[in-house]
Amino acid sequence: MSKDKSKAKSGAGLRVTMTRSRHGQLRNIAASVAGLGLRRIGQSVLVADTPENRGMINAASHMLKVESA
Repeated sequence: MSKDKSKAKSGAGLRVTMTRSRHGQLRNIAASVAGLGLRRIGQSVLVADTPENRGMINAASHMLKVESA
């Protein structure tokens, strides 16, 4: 088992950065951001480019910055 905590393989993932706070957002938007593994403003995570992750990103697109990894 790999010790790498990112679920994305090189070239097949997305780097997602939270740019705004979850406070004051709807519950489903805050849950989507938490589901992506984001906790703080400015934090970045690598996630796999799957339809499930794309849906969570689209729900909170106004508070996330997305780049291909």
